[in-house]
Amino acid sequence: MASISKEIVIESSADDVWEVIGDFAAGPARMAPGFVVDCKAEGDCRTVTFANGTVAKERCVSVDHNMRRIVYAVVGGDFQPEHDNASMHVVADGERRCRLVWVRDVLPEELAAPMAEAMSHGLSVVKQTLDHRLG
Repeated sequence: MASISKEIVIESSADDVWEVIGDFAAGPARMAPGFVVDCKAEGDCRTVTFANGTVAKERCVSVDHNMRRIVYAVVGGDFQPEHDNASMHVVADGERRCRLVWVRDVLPEELAAPMAEAMSHGLSVVKQTLDHRLG
């Protein structure tokens, strides 16, 4: 199994960033507008539509508000790898700065490179969206 880990620094407080990242139902569209064009939640699943037309059905595995960590798994949609589980963790780095750590485990391993590229692009949109814009 391939494990991909990406991290960015966001110039906003961890609490403000977590308010968006920890929103399972609408978080993807709020954190990455344009990269994510639609997000609809029903029960413990959400359907995320990306700008390239890909649709993913994701199940919420856990949301830990104390740790500022959310975990989800891809369970359907256009893109169905053998296994795809991810976590996002917001870590305070001062009062007005934090780190967003995104870890994704995927099978088959051949998917790691294109997923890592998509994650990097997504994180650049997240940073642009959340830097200095919250609070």
